[in-house]
Amino acid sequence: MDPIPTKNEPTRLGTHYRLVVMDDDTFEEVVTLKLSRTSVYIGLSSLFVFLVGITIVFIAFTPLKYYIPGYGTREGRAALQNLKIRTDSLEQVIRYNEQYFNSIKKVMEGNDKGMQLDTVPLNIPKTEVIQD
Repeated sequence: MDPIPTKNEPTRLGTHYRLVVMDDDTFEEVVTLKLSRTSVYIGLSSLFVFLVGITIVFIAFTPLKYYIPGYGTREGRAALQNLKIRTDSLEQVIRYNEQYFNSIKKVMEGNDKGMQLDTVPLNIPKTEVIQD
């Protein structure tokens, strides 16, 4: 367990480190950076946010968005909606036709026991025969 730092002692996040990049042949210092854990964390976090932002901008404002599954164009979505409506209506027509054919099949086979008969009396006027 680390001892509690005193007022004059820096914390681990504030401890400064030096990063030196040297030329291998001449041992000349090319770049020297003073870093701390906090500055490295802030730098990497900023880089991550920047890269995510650039990616979102590329996808939102370029034709790359059309390669995302489910996105499509406005015309494509309208055509898809029309196809869905037509498909639903065709499915309904098929259901009605199946019910009609099943009813005809039951009547032809004589299996009309489960069918409800129409018992409403009809008042049909008698036609007069006109003789010349």
